[in-house]
Amino acid sequence: MPLAVKQESEYDEALLWIVLFLFGIGLVMVYSASIAVADTRKGFPPYYLVRQSAYILTGAVAGYGAFHVPMRIWQKYAPYIFLFMAFMLFLVLVPGIGRAANGSTRWIPLGVAHFQPSEFMKLCVVLYAADYTVRKAAYMNNLSKGFLPMLFVILFTGMLLLREPDFGAFAVITVITMAALFLGGMNGRLFTALLILAAVGFTLLVLSKAYRMDRVVGFMNPWADPQGKGYQLSHALVAIGRGEWLGVGLGASVEKLLYLPEAQSDFLFAVIGEELGFVGIAVVIGLFAAFVIRSFMIGRTAASMEQYFSALVAQGVGVWIGVQAIVNLGVNMGVLPTKGLTLPMLSYGGSGIVANCLALAVLFRVDYENRQLMKGRTF
Repeated sequence: MPLAVKQESEYDEALLWIVLFLFGIGLVMVYSASIAVADTRKGFPPYYLVRQSAYILTGAVAGYGAFHVPMRIWQKYAPYIFLFMAFMLFLVLVPGIGRAANGSTRWIPLGVAHFQPSEFMKLCVVLYAADYTVRKAAYMNNLSKGFLPMLFVILFTGMLLLREPDFGAFAVITVITMAALFLGGMNGRLFTALLILAAVGFTLLVLSKAYRMDRVVGFMNPWADPQGKGYQLSHALVAIGRGEWLGVGLGASVEKLLYLPEAQSDFLFAVIGEELGFVGIAVVIGLFAAFVIRSFMIGRTAASMEQYFSALVAQGVGVWIGVQAIVNLGVNMGVLPTKGLTLPMLSYGGSGIVANCLALAVLFRVDYENRQLMKGRTF
């Protein structure tokens, strides 16, 4: 009797489990972190849990549709998708259309929810940067033809984002673009010059606005003004410190009881540290690290089959999720200045969750096409 041959899976099972664990941890922790504020402000303790579940469901449906779009179609329409989202960023700034909150105008009201274009722009930049790098592959060593056009595009996008202002999204988008150019084979000297230019530019941006400088000063010593500039960070550090090795227990956080602002979104990681301790923190960091590794492995497989656009998209998604996670973790632990960046796949937020789901769908599509190409199928 012949031995049964194990059929190769149609998708990356390891990546799927990583994603499911991240979304699952996020759903549990959003409920735990938000229950007090939801009860106080909404009179309905599961308020944020219900909405987060709806966002994940919406993202899953949108992702299912995005998964069935071939990568050649994403590449063909990448510039148009980017232009459309740039128009949406402009629309946010139009009086009477954009909605302001906490000193920023980043949202377009849609009735039951708010649309935040900057979250979707991250995916658009991944697609556009990948397409640009592939189209301009022959000019990656040329300053005027390879580097300057992309610099203009990023500066234009940055101008719109800084008008909101959304400095964090601009930083992530800049890193995504630089990663695409580097992975696409940009000349080493040009890339070094780009790094220096970016460092100088971001330094000038920080110095140009008093509130940005205040955040840097507050991040360096939050205890100097724990009731003012250092309020969020000091409470985040207290939460993480209370967690020690194993945490105080799921649901037992004290800081989430209206002490730590934005506990369900920007500072969800601090609540994870308090309730689940170092072990919980290590699990979350390990999952993100595994996600980035799998993304780059998928990209490398695509590159080995000369699917260069797909390769850069897969790696771009890994860079986006990885960098945003690092920034959020750094903010929560006092390593980086306070920024309004959520923890991908975990933090509460409709636009962020749906954008993450779309990015994951495209990543799974790259992996799917890799596996089909290995079987001889073409797209």
